[in-house]
Amino acid sequence: MNNYKLTIQYDGGRYRGWQRLGDSDDTIQGKIENVLTEMAGVKIEIIGCSRTDAGVHAFAQIANFKLGGNLTESEVMNYLNRYLPQDISIKEVMLVPDRFHSRYNAKDKTYLYKIWNEQYTNPFMRKYSMHIEEKLDIERMKDACQYFIGAHDFTAFSNAKSKKKSMVREIYAIDLEENDGFIEISVRGDGFLYNMVRKMVGTLIEVGLGEINAEQIPGILESKERVQTGRMAEAGGLYLVKVDF
Repeated sequence: MNNYKLTIQYDGGRYRGWQRLGDSDDTIQGKIENVLTEMAGVKIEIIGCSRTDAGVHAFAQIANFKLGGNLTESEVMNYLNRYLPQDISIKEVMLVPDRFHSRYNAKDKTYLYKIWNEQYTNPFMRKYSMHIEEKLDIERMKDACQYFIGAHDFTAFSNAKSKKKSMVREIYAIDLEENDGFIEISVRGDGFLYNMVRKMVGTLIEVGLGEINAEQIPGILESKERVQTGRMAEAGGLYLVKVDF
């Protein structure tokens, strides 16, 4: 059996997320599996590295699947890109060792969140960023980022759908930059709970608007109470950028 590693980029705007759903194939995973199954003539299931939410985008989602035969990397890549919808693209196909597992072998992931912070809307990025009309205090937001760094129980920053045995995740770095009307927040960690990045960004937005103080974040983490977190950032501004193995 060959083990194929896929590097995938997609516009998640019209999909119900990455993960295949029993009552619909309107997911990224479902679309790719359908095309692979047509190609192979047998049912193919792929393993994704990160289960991105509905509406979330990816520059480099990683997945793998196994298939017998002698299809080359370029044959698999060309077939997928020919028959997949135009908002899903395969950047690379690579043969990897049999033991490679997209989810279990991932060491860290990086997500990027885009905020358009001007009074007027950005018609070209309205589906790919969150519009905040009020001017955000960048320095206060940067100060708040430090409270997320390290290993914490992120129960308060997760959704009730999270069913992980451990809610502890380690954040390695958070970088916040302002450029031409955009505020870009990059978050790198060993893993993320359901809705975790969007709730973290929502809290940073509240800090930037002066609705809460940065010093309140440790208490929110320690409370483990989801009601302690406020707004959740919109899905369209979030991108899975990189996965390291």
